Amino acid sequence: MTALSSGSGRSNAPIRVVVVEDSVVQRTHLVGVLEADGDITVVGQAATAVEAIGLVANLRPDVVTLDLQIPDGGGQYALEQIMANTPTPVLVLSASVHSDTSAPAVDALVGGALLALPKPMSWTPELEKDLRRHVRMIRNVPVIRHLRGRVRPLARTVAAGKIDSPLPRTSGQSISCIVAIAASTGGPPALAKVLSGLGAVTAPILIVQHIHAEFVQGLIDWMTRISPLPVVLARSGEPLRAGCVHIGPGGRHLRVSSQLTVELVERPLTVHRPSADQLFESVADACGEHGVGVLLTGMGDDGAAGLASMHRRGAHTIVQDEATSAVYGMPRAAKRLGVVDQQLPLPSIADAIVRAAQRRSAGVS
Repeated sequence: MTALSSGSGRSNAPIRVVVVEDSVVQRTHLVGVLEADGDITVVGQAATAVEAIGLVANLRPDVVTLDLQIPDGGGQYALEQIMANTPTPVLVLSASVHSDTSAPAVDALVGGALLALPKPMSWTPELEKDLRRHVRMIRNVPVIRHLRGRVRPLARTVAAGKIDSPLPRTSGQSISCIVAIAASTGGPPALAKVLSGLGAVTAPILIVQHIHAEFVQGLIDWMTRISPLPVVLARSGEPLRAGCVHIGPGGRHLRVSSQLTVELVERPLTVHRPSADQLFESVADACGEHGVGVLLTGMGDDGAAGLASMHRRGAHTIVQDEATSAVYGMPRAAKRLGVVDQQLPLPSIADAIVRAAQRRSAGVS
């Protein structure tokens, strides 16, 4: 384990990075790649999970690059311990990651990583430039403490989509507002931050996160631990529940019916299923000006057109700002359409949702 000086902490100081990689050759190359432009400094290097956990705790870097295939527990274990004890922006860089929907990538994102990228067989100047760009992009993204590495789920658990303490059944007629939230790349930690502040919301909350179907339950387990509201897997035909978080399963679109029940449909065959556009457009149709639409970090433009539909119907629309987004693609696309009522840093979004939902519930635009 190697530790260097901690840096000055000035606003124009280099980005301080800890590199976690068990191969000496790969680690040496990564240090050279990261430091090539002079604005990134590798302040520490670790070869094992145990070394990585201790080094991050001692050095408090701006960013960690983490290989998943390392000794003493593996990179996933290191990630969960880092996020539980020293929350830090983590970029996973591993040969076990083949795409952003592969099992290791999704598990890393659910565990708190902001990005999960494949480690190239051979580096090109363009790939090296992309790595530095990604490090710069996530350095100031707010991250939250993720207790997966320290505790088991709280007494309130979710099993088979049901909560062990029954919720009061709320008829569709009594629901006066619906909150719809969508995210993609960097979404799980952003969702955790937002949901942790929504205890005062009495409206149903529906969530679309671009994630592989096999890892939706892991996302629900995480959100259950941090959310003051109950979190359930959305099931087709079930009435929306006031003050409940409904998370869409993978492989199907999450929509709201005109009777304010959950709809899960396979068509249209869009790039993303579930699609943020499908959720937002259904909420626009179902409740018009009584909706609140929120678009968080993500690559591409899914959600922009749907948010426009909500905006046209008088709903309140919120997007995450560029500075706190892991990837600003989806929020930017909505911003360019001119359909955003508020663009906010991630720590401010929960309060904005609470206020908007209260005003919509009271019939105030």
